[in-house]
Amino acid sequence: MARPTSNGLVQAMQSLRLHSPLPQRSCLSSLRHHSRTYATETETQAQPDSTPDMPVQAAPEIDFSTNFIRSPARIIPASPSYFSGNPRFVDHVLNLESLQARYASLPILPAGDAPRMAWFKLKQFREYVGEQVPVKKYKSLIKILQRLNRIQPDMIPGEVRSVLDSFLRPGNPYAIKHAPPEVDENGKARAKGKRKESTAVVQLVEGEGEIIVNGKSLVEAFPRVHDRESALWALRSTQRMDKYNAWVTVRGGGVTGQTEAVTLAIARALMVHEPGLKPVLRRAGVITVDARRVERKKPGHVKARKMPAWVKR
Repeated sequence: MARPTSNGLVQAMQSLRLHSPLPQRSCLSSLRHHSRTYATETETQAQPDSTPDMPVQAAPEIDFSTNFIRSPARIIPASPSYFSGNPRFVDHVLNLESLQARYASLPILPAGDAPRMAWFKLKQFREYVGEQVPVKKYKSLIKILQRLNRIQPDMIPGEVRSVLDSFLRPGNPYAIKHAPPEVDENGKARAKGKRKESTAVVQLVEGEGEIIVNGKSLVEAFPRVHDRESALWALRSTQRMDKYNAWVTVRGGGVTGQTEAVTLAIARALMVHEPGLKPVLRRAGVITVDARRVERKKPGHVKARKMPAWVKR
């Protein structure tokens, strides 16, 4: 079988071109008019054959002040420590560290001479910030507070003082200092003691060792020897039995509670006369307050409940 020659293929293409219709001039002109133009050319330049009566308007000017305002893709937290475990605690620490660095050049007092401050306890601080702050982190915050508190009181800035006051627990026991009791113009020292349901008030004055309890002698008020020894143990342990006279008024409770209340009251009145006896009285155990409380569940039934070990005595 003979292959078609290249001359036959050329002749077929020529015959096809001769018999096909030619494109119209209008189509060519429309293609030429819709050719691609630059973006800077106006509509009139791009279409010269357009009707001159049609209004041509350019695109409005772009206002970069309103149309291109940068906005974050997500909400930015108000605090830089938002994604930490304890954001409010970290904010307080950062604030305190900035104050410490800002006023590091101010003179400070020795650690023992700084004013005593009752800072928040851990439970109170957790309620204050609303977070479960670990113990170790809270101790680090207390160290910064103590360092700021050592700044000399006459040079401490106002903002530091306000920040320190915000960490004080309510009813600061060191803020109000009561005047120590003194002997009156008649030489009497007045003191009060409590034990369970009993309350004793003692007026102690120098004398020959006379003791009056509710207008009676000591033997009439406390017939048992053990009770009398307990009531006068503060004078006996300091060897002051024959040096002071005492007028005692005791109310409430039983005999044991009354004698221990009298002991505490006499010891406190004795310290007013002679403050140097405090170590001896403390070793004798007569100025240590018994923190046990009394609860009445039924009439005639009294139960003493022991307080937790952390209660300061």
